Amino acid sequence: MQVLALLSDGFGAGGGIARYNQALMTAFGKCGSISGVTILPRFGVPTAPLPQGVAQQFPAAGKLVWAARAIASTAREKFDLVFCGHLNAVPLAAVIAKLNRVPLWVQVHGIEAWEPCGRMGRVGLEAATIVTSVSRYTRQRLLAWSDIPPERVRVLPNTFTANFAPRRRNTALAKRLGLGGRRIILTVGRLASSERYKGHDRIIAVLPMVLQHVADAAYLIVGTGDDRPRLEQLAAAHGLASIVKFAGEVPEAELPDHMAIADLFAMPSKGEGFGIVFLEAAVSGLPVIGGNGDGSRDALADGIIGRAVDPDDGAQLAEAMVAALQGRQDTRPDAVSRFAFGNFSRHVDELVRSLAR
Repeated sequence: MQVLALLSDGFGAGGGIARYNQALMTAFGKCGSISGVTILPRFGVPTAPLPQGVAQQFPAAGKLVWAARAIASTAREKFDLVFCGHLNAVPLAAVIAKLNRVPLWVQVHGIEAWEPCGRMGRVGLEAATIVTSVSRYTRQRLLAWSDIPPERVRVLPNTFTANFAPRRRNTALAKRLGLGGRRIILTVGRLASSERYKGHDRIIAVLPMVLQHVADAAYLIVGTGDDRPRLEQLAAAHGLASIVKFAGEVPEAELPDHMAIADLFAMPSKGEGFGIVFLEAAVSGLPVIGGNGDGSRDALADGIIGRAVDPDDGAQLAEAMVAALQGRQDTRPDAVSRFAFGNFSRHVDELVRSLAR
């Protein structure tokens, strides 16, 4: 099978969706039923050699250019499967699949699939041969408003790369960030006003409660976005400006180093489709805390890998962070091995072979 992959974020792009796409395209390249993958990304220029069997075109300047290039590609080359990596691109992907009389595989992640989409997107989605969802929660929300037969919607959770593993504490980096000698709570995620559901402000709000029990606690925020000024003002208002540090945007290659200075990863989110960063933190050896009402539950393996709390219960969140910082969190971060790439790749191969049949 020759695969045409329409992606929002390809190789060279950053963020959770990009990392998921990169893992999936790598798994495609390993499938015996797939002879080649052509990626048309909106964003991303590869900075390293691509996996065997995978080719990526340059990103498009805009949606119309991207759509035109996708249609032109199908005129030049025969594809046996169209993969659509984001719900927003389903109308285009569905038209291409229908014109070429080939199966359509749609991937859904999080909030984009939790509420009804437009008519064209809905028609295209319901015409898909298979839909994969990163979590049970997203699958449930999608089926609640669509008419897709449930057996067509499969859960294909995130995976993690070998870059993340337990390592010696990076004391030099901690000192450079002004956090030497402190027990560090870490959150990694975009600081966008549209993504306030991630819960940075909830951690800042309960940090004074944490400090009553863990006097040397500090909070490190990795990520950038337009919500940073509000969070900085919130930290100052609580008198925490000296121990709430903003590292800004960090290259993905440096994320393992930032995991290596932390004592706890916390992101009490209310809007995660899954949360690949939970896996990356857990496989780095950190205790993990997430929300209990979204796709984070899958990443936390329903409390086995990390603790799930009510994001709106400040006392519960503070107690969970204190317990983790004091080494009393009753979870098993080593259980994250269930999400290893080998398992992910085998799952992808099974799905591809089902389509080939």
